[in-house]
Amino acid sequence: MTQTRVPRRRDKKSKMKKLFIFIASGLAISASDPSRAQVLLDVSKITCSQFVTYKVEDPKNIAIWISGYEHGKRGNTVLDVQRLMADADKLSKYCIQNEDTPVMRAFETILSSPE
Repeated sequence: MTQTRVPRRRDKKSKMKKLFIFIASGLAISASDPSRAQVLLDVSKITCSQFVTYKVEDPKNIAIWISGYEHGKRGNTVLDVQRLMADADKLSKYCIQNEDTPVMRAFETILSSPE
């Protein structure tokens, strides 16, 4: 029985082709992963109830965004981390008592209230 040998060059091309298909498949699968989809939120529509119950996002992330937005409107570019955490805590407490209030209005309220 005689075996025919495939030249090495052809073997190498075949392996490279398989590797390319494997990598391309992996990239296609990871690119279509819905858990990595971009989510856009209209923060002006988030209610206090949604904020405190984690319905749309982690409340800390929302509080950080709102704080940056509000301080940016005032031209304040200084980040006071302790104050940010205190304001986020105040916002959560306010929202528990005022569930139907838009969270942005709630933040404006706590910023304008005396300490």
